[in-house]
Amino acid sequence: MIRVLVVDDDFMVARVHTGFVSRVEGFEVVGTCHTGTDAVAAAAALSPDLVLLDLYLPDQFGLDVLAELRSAGHDCDVMVITAAKEADAVRGALRQGVVDYVLKPFGFEDLRERLERYAAQRDALSDAQVRGQEDIDRVLSRGGGGPVAALPKGMSPQTAALVESALRDARGNLSASEAAELVGVSRVSARRYLEYFCSIGQAEVSLRYGSAGRPERRYRWGG
Repeated sequence: MIRVLVVDDDFMVARVHTGFVSRVEGFEVVGTCHTGTDAVAAAAALSPDLVLLDLYLPDQFGLDVLAELRSAGHDCDVMVITAAKEADAVRGALRQGVVDYVLKPFGFEDLRERLERYAAQRDALSDAQVRGQEDIDRVLSRGGGGPVAALPKGMSPQTAALVESALRDARGNLSASEAAELVGVSRVSARRYLEYFCSIGQAEVSLRYGSAGRPERRYRWGG
C-alpha cells in the first residue's frame, strides 16, 4: 500500500481529499494535517510515501514546508494540490521535485488517474534496470511530473504499465491470452491494451495462421 499524508488548511477539503484517496486501490491515508508545522511533524512520525500538500497553509507557504521536509531528510514524494495558479509557485514546485501539481477544484476521477499514474511510475522505478536512455524515457513517461497522454476511458495506467512490461520482456511476441496470463487480467482486457499500444504506434501486430480457424493475432513491442 502507498501511505498518504493529506495536508490542507480547510478541514472539510482535507476530509474530501481523504475520501478520494481512500477510494483508489493501493492507497491508504495514514494522517491528515492542517498546518505546515504539523505536516513536518507528521511526516517524521508516520513516514508517508506520498504527501498531498496544499500551498496556502495558515503558518507557512507550502513550498517552505516542502523545503523543510527535504532538509529534514524525508524522502516522501509530494503532490501539490492547491488553488495557486501563479507561475512562480508552479516553477518553484517543479524545481523542488514534486510529482504533480493539481489545481483545485477537481473531481475524483482526475485525482484517481493522477494517483494511478504516480503508482505506475513508482512501480517502474522500483523494478527498473537502466540499460540506456530508452529505459529512462520509458519510466519518466509514466510519471506525474509532466504532461502524459491520457488513456482511453476505462483503461488503467497501472494495468497499461503491466501489459507494456510483459510485452517488452517477451522473447519474440505474445498473444492476448499469453499477455493476460502474465499480467493477471482477462484475455479481452489484455487485448484491449495491446490494440491500444498498436494504435499509438508503440507495438505492432502480426497474424499467425494455423491449420484451421481464424489466424491468431501476435503482438510485439516497438512499432
